[in-house]
Parts: sequence; structure tokens; C-alpha cells
Amino acid sequence: MNNLFDFDEIRNLTIGTVESVSPTEIKVMLETNAPQNVAINTGVPTHFPKINGYVLIPNEQGALVAVIHWIGIQHSNYPKRKGFKDFDLIDLPFPLRKMSLTPLGVLRKKKDNSFEIERGVYSFPSVGDNVILPTDRQLTAIVENPDGKFEIGRAPIASNSPIKVNPDKLFGRHLAVLGNTGSGKSCSVAGMIRWSLQEAEKNKTKEQLNARFIILDPNGEYFDAFNDLGDKKVRKLTVKLDETDSDFEQLKIPAWMWNSQEWINFSQAAPGAQRPLLLQSLLNLKRGENLNSSDKIRLGTFLKSTSNSLNVFLTSLPTQTRTQPFIEMCKVLDNISNDFNFHRQFVDDNDMVNYDNLIENFNTILTKRRWAEGRYNPFSFEDINSLKNFVDNYYSDISIGITPSDSINPDTPLYFELDDLIPHLEQLAQNQGGNILQFVQMLSLRMRFLFADERLNGVVQPKEDISLVDWLNLYIGSNNAENGQITLIDLSLIPSDIIHIVVAVLSRLTFEAIQRFRKIYKKELPTTIVLEEAHTFLREFSFDNSNICLETFERIAREGRKFGLSMVLSSQRPSELSQTVLSQCNTFLLHRIVNDKDQDLVKRLVPDSLSGLLKELPILPSRKAILVGWAFPIPVLVEMRFLEKKHQPRSNDPDFWKVWTGELEREVDWDKIGDDWQGKNRIENIETEEEKQDSEVVELTNLEPEDDNEIDNPDDDLPF
Repeated sequence: MNNLFDFDEIRNLTIGTVESVSPTEIKVMLETNAPQNVAINTGVPTHFPKINGYVLIPNEQGALVAVIHWIGIQHSNYPKRKGFKDFDLIDLPFPLRKMSLTPLGVLRKKKDNSFEIERGVYSFPSVGDNVILPTDRQLTAIVENPDGKFEIGRAPIASNSPIKVNPDKLFGRHLAVLGNTGSGKSCSVAGMIRWSLQEAEKNKTKEQLNARFIILDPNGEYFDAFNDLGDKKVRKLTVKLDETDSDFEQLKIPAWMWNSQEWINFSQAAPGAQRPLLLQSLLNLKRGENLNSSDKIRLGTFLKSTSNSLNVFLTSLPTQTRTQPFIEMCKVLDNISNDFNFHRQFVDDNDMVNYDNLIENFNTILTKRRWAEGRYNPFSFEDINSLKNFVDNYYSDISIGITPSDSINPDTPLYFELDDLIPHLEQLAQNQGGNILQFVQMLSLRMRFLFADERLNGVVQPKEDISLVDWLNLYIGSNNAENGQITLIDLSLIPSDIIHIVVAVLSRLTFEAIQRFRKIYKKELPTTIVLEEAHTFLREFSFDNSNICLETFERIAREGRKFGLSMVLSSQRPSELSQTVLSQCNTFLLHRIVNDKDQDLVKRLVPDSLSGLLKELPILPSRKAILVGWAFPIPVLVEMRFLEKKHQPRSNDPDFWKVWTGELEREVDWDKIGDDWQGKNRIENIETEEEKQDSEVVELTNLEPEDDNEIDNPDDDLPF
């Protein structure tokens, strides 16, 4: 045994002996003379350990640290006391105190006589080993984290010792903050961000911190939580319905930044005809921007879709003139012939001769088979193949869509005009012929309806567009002093049917940006993305467009740590969360959890055997939580630091009684709310602004001088 204890110390601190041992539980029989409530043999009066308290079992490596999860009395035979001869005693059942322990780690003594704790058990005790009370120094060492950088709270079961954590372990791997409403989740999340930045501020080596927190807030709770840090450290973004509000910036997620999967989920495009045409439209528009020629891309799109239509006819050429497929094919060929003349306006002057030859050759074959207006004899395979070759040869000659745009795909974030998407999509469908246009028109109508919502329009199609580089600087941050350390994104005004798409786009863009940073610089860029109400976006079983959000976060959960992107999930219903995401979380801060399903899930996720500690989850008061996982050496019950009311997220319970009794005033003006709901206030503001401008013009035109002598004589400026 090392010098962690001497035998006299062990004898003085012993309270019982080991009765049985298993990998998850150690049963102890307390001595009859063990203290009932307060122990005085530790040097100072010490409370006898209670539920979730700590005891030590000395061994050859130092001392095994165990937490108490059960204390009780069992009636047994009267114990024989050492040094006493108990004669003539009737052997009746005698109450003996016993307790059950869960092993947590090993407490070692260092060369400087300080203590440190290691997670895990290397050597289990044997039956009969002494169980002793920890001293004050040892108790502090048990809950003291040698790597801790900032304090998040105190341990009430360990003499209120401070609980410090290391940001590298807390935020370096994924963190889940779980608990029911009102248990203090939001305050814990806001507090940990604040306390970590405050401590980093004291230790910074440069003028500003290089920290990055991106908070996705679906309820708008955090908007005032960091006001004291200043505008340069905190950036607020939301949907602006009133331009006069300068407290936050307009949230911008331009539609051209979305990838193909996000577009499919947003538009709910069907896999048959709608989805391929939507992806082709996105590809064409993005390639057109790259070529910087909208005329060429429109012409190229028409030629490519024409070639595709002809290729379809080659695979199953209808020959019976009275059948519907043949009639439809003839209509398509007539439409193509007419569209050739329409697209002539997009042809360069240098290519005009070749384009006219294309039209002539195309119409020559049609004329040979036409016997009346809109009536044709059967086309041969050679006829259709010749028509396709004419189109393909011209398409190849003008070099549309070749070398520079081959690397572009529908996922490439290249700018295009959103207003061009739906007309372009309908044009592609029309060139396909048949009933395809009918299906695409339903898709177009749905997209027009969504884009008409002013709450969404300013987000996906902002009045002042933003480049990809500016977006990355604004939302993720750069080394510029004007870029903040915390980016608050209020999603409360985003329509519920597309909020999952917005969250998915934000998180995916952040993830891919961090990925590319490491690819180029060969270093990680530490970034933390915080998702409130995570159960809303990351449901285990979901059949709506929230799947796109779940897929994005599951990818971050699996791969984000490699690139420096971690996530903090806050949820009141862990049983509804994706098992994939939760299983990748290495640290859990568990507040009060009442629901039995949620409790069962947490018990399965937590790696340590903490059946006793976790039984306290349903009765934890506010501010108290169980910290377990990678961020702290052993599981510990922590009382979180107090967060001032002005720094707390706005998630307080409503004051029913004070409102009922009139102590708090609540004026109700539903007219005002109705006008705001229906947008009347914004319309009136626009009309008032226009009237104001008109009145200023009238005043300028009707100015009358106060004195006739001040009127300038136009003749004074004449040169003679």
C-alpha cells in the first residue's frame, strides 16, 4: 500500500467493512459504533455520508472512491464486538446498518501530498476491507477537476467544493443538457457559455477572443441573455418585419445556398417527374451564373431539353398515327419547331448562320412527313435520330455547359435569381411534353405559396443579397474585431412548416465551412453550435421534412468533432431524440426528469453504473443537476452557479397570481394585435412614409419667400 493512509488514520476513520463485491455494487456492513449523524474522528466535525455521498476503500493503488446509493437497516444476529465478552445474551435479531456503494474511480496521492482522482477501477476490494470516511482535503480532491478552467457550480455533497470543467472536454465533444421545463436547462446553457467566455477573457493573449458559439433559438429566449457583452461580441439575427427595429439584423439564408436535398424537402418534389426537373433547373441556373451569360444558358437549356425529349422518342418510337402517344409526339415536335424561332433572340450574331441551318434542317424533316396542318405520317427511327443529331451538333458547337461548368452541381452554392427558378422549371416541363407540365405546375404553385410569405421571403430572397464569403464572416465569424463571439439566431418567426429546412441549412453550411477550413489550413477551427428544443428537430421517428434536419445533425454528431465542430443539445424530451445523436454525446448535464421513459433512456445512455445517483432525477430542485461523462472525472451532483435575472433566458413561468390579483398590469388591446397579425401596421407605415415624401415634394414646390426682395431675378444671371 502506498503512503495515502497510515494504519492509525485508517483505524480512526473506519466506519465499516466490505461484505460483498460485484463490478457494479459493493455492500458494506457498518460498525455498531459508527457515527449516526456527525463524525468527529476526521479532525473536524463531519456529516456522516448520506445518499450520493462519498466513501473510500483503501487499496494498494491508493483508495477506491465509491458513491453511496442505498443506506438501510437489516436485522441480523447480534454482532460479537472485539475486546468484549458478551455472556448470557439472548441471540435475538439485532438491527445492523448497511449500505450499498457504486465504485467510481481511484484516489491517488501525488508527490506534493495533494490528491488526484482517476476514472475507472483497476482493482476491486475484497470482503473484509475497511471502508473509511474521506477527510476534507480528500473530499475536495474527489470533486476537484485538475484540468478545470472555469467554475459551473458547487458540489453540495462534497463540502460545497467548486466544480470546474475544461472547455476542451465540455465543448470539444458533444454535450447534452436534458431536463423538464423549469428545471434550469436554458440557464445552464447560457451560464456555461457566459462563464467560459468570462474566464477566457481573463487569460487571453490577444486583443480579442477567437471563440465561436452559434445558438439556434426557436423560441427567442436568449435574445437578451448576453446584452451586457456588447454588440461587438454578440450578433443577433432574426426575421425583421419592421425595418425600424435596429436591435437585430435580418436573418439571411439565400435560396441559392441550399443544396439539392434541402430544395427537395422544401418543395416536396415528387420523385417521378418533379424532382429531376427541379434539380435540372437548379443546375442550369447555377451554371448560367458561372458562365455569366443568361442568354446562352436559356438557349442551352432549351437545346438540352429538346435533345432529351427526342431521346425519349428514340427509346419507344410510336408508329401508329391514330394512337395518343403518336399524337403527343407530333405536338411536341411542332412545339420544338415554334420554340426554335422564339429562342433565336438568344443566339449570338456569330452563330446566327449555324442556328438558321439548324432550323432549316429540322423543319425539312418535319415537312417531309407532314400531310396536313398538325397531321403527320409515321416517323422513322432515322428521322428522329437525325433531328436529335442536328440539335446535339449545334449544342456542341456553341460549347455550352462544357469545361468551366462541369464541376458545378445542384449543391454548389452559386448565385442565381430566385425569380427565374419557377419560370425556368415550367419551361423545362413544357419542352418535355405530355402531362409533365401539369405535374410541375402543382409544384410551382406550392413553391409560389411558400415564397409569398413575407416572413420567409426576406430570409431566402433578401432585398440586399449577401455573398458566400460575407455570410461566413457574419454567421461563423472571422478574426475581424467587428465579428462577434456569439451568434444568436432567433427562429421564432420562421413558419413552422419550413423551420426544419432553415435549421438544416444553417447547420450544414456551418459544418461544411468548418470541414473546408481544416482541408485548406490543416487545422481545426473550434466552433460550437447550440440547438434549443432539440426534440423538435431531431425526432427519432419522423415522416415529414424534419428528416433533413435530423440527417444533418446525425452527420455532425458522427463527424463534427474531427473538424472542430461540437454541438450542445438542450431538450426536455430525450426519449424523442435520435438515438444516433444522443449516443454520440460524451457529456450529460441532467436536470430534473420526471417522465419514466426519459429516465429509462438516460440510464441506458450514461456509461457509468449510476443507478443510485440517477434515481434522484425526478426530485432534483431547480439549479441542481447531475454532471456525468467526459467533461468531469466522476459523476457528481452539482448546484449550478446563480445566473442573474437580467442574464437569464426568457423562459420564466408566467405570474398567474400577480396578474389575477392586479399586482401586475396587463392591458389587452386585441385591435392592435389583430392589425399587427394581419400586417395592417406595416401597410399603414408604408402609406404614411409615401404621404410624407409626397408632402415634402409639395412643400418644396410651393415654397414662398418671406420677403419679396429675396426673390432672385432670373435676368441677373444673363450674360448681357
